[in-house]
Amino acid sequence: MQNMQNKQMKNDQQKKGGASAPPHFSPRGIALFATLLLFGGILTGMGSKPPQIGGPASDFQAITTEGQSVRLSDYRGKVLLLTFWATWCEPCKKELPEIEAAYEKHKREGLAVLAVNFGEKREEAETFAKKMGFPFPTLVDRKVAIAERYGVISLPVSFFIDADGIIRERVIGGLMTEAGIGKSFEQIRKP
Repeated sequence: MQNMQNKQMKNDQQKKGGASAPPHFSPRGIALFATLLLFGGILTGMGSKPPQIGGPASDFQAITTEGQSVRLSDYRGKVLLLTFWATWCEPCKKELPEIEAAYEKHKREGLAVLAVNFGEKREEAETFAKKMGFPFPTLVDRKVAIAERYGVISLPVSFFIDADGIIRERVIGGLMTEAGIGKSFEQIRKP
């Protein structure tokens, strides 16, 4: 009986033109597979490891709301507060005046600030920055490439970077105060 079944299978395979028929994929199956590959690629890109506390800050180049090109590495030699914000972020709106006050108080001692707008049009960021009277550069991160590089997925998020370009502190959410920023600045700038 077993021999007859094996013989029948061989005959069936020979009629089909080989050892086995090629797999058949439906258009829907192909579309699903392509979507999964694309989604997996996006997640893999998003999963790249952001800079860690104690590690080097990732350098980048961006355009300010005034059209000037700025690199993070331009701020070597200063303690830098890199802060991510958006016009729709209520905690950001409360925190930015505190950042401004701390900047005004400590800029002569070496504090610098870069405010990175998260995913909005240049005009929106520029209007808001002018209204608030920011005395520090406001960068436009329309495609959130800088934010992704730093692992920013919610706002506000800030990084304190020392004079050698090393990340010393990360503040996620919450409200930074002028006093708290000043304290962090003083601790980081100590040799």
